[in-house]
Amino acid sequence: MTALDIRAGAARPTRDPFDSDLFRDVLGRFCSGVVVITASRSGENVGMTCQSFMSMSLDPPLVAFAPAATSSTYPAIRDSGSFAVNVLSSTQSATALGFARRGIDRFALAPWHLGETGAPLLDDAVAHIECELYAEHIVGDHFLSVGRVVALDGHPDAEPLLFFRSAFGAWSAASHSATPKQESS
Repeated sequence: MTALDIRAGAARPTRDPFDSDLFRDVLGRFCSGVVVITASRSGENVGMTCQSFMSMSLDPPLVAFAPAATSSTYPAIRDSGSFAVNVLSSTQSATALGFARRGIDRFALAPWHLGETGAPLLDDAVAHIECELYAEHIVGDHFLSVGRVVALDGHPDAEPLLFFRSAFGAWSAASHSATPKQESS
């Protein structure tokens, strides 16, 4: 069996016990953006911080995020049928922390306005991506929630909030040289 043989029922090699602390440490070395997923269900706004966000497809336009199966906020987002991805700016680390907390009015933390889907859009975000729920899959101890993009906007001068080794940081395009132009032959 090769490492790529993942057929159902294929024999699996015996492995040593998995080191979850090492797993977290190694994956923490991958820098990711930070988003807040928001929705409105029956007039109640809900939102949660998420770093597991990605683009999935251009045709149709799909994005995905991966909330924990234990999330108390995600069921309300799922039940709303639509959601917004708010890509946080480098000035919004307090917003990211606030939307990760339980038992507080998360929407008192940052100014917001309603988007086309009725989901709250956080002001000062780098971008907003509004979606209709397209699919959901159970993957390990998380869901993979896929949204079909129905509206979006971005602010080209804003710098994103990043998460690396369990800490927030920023990246600035101005501090990095542009990609060299390729010569045509």
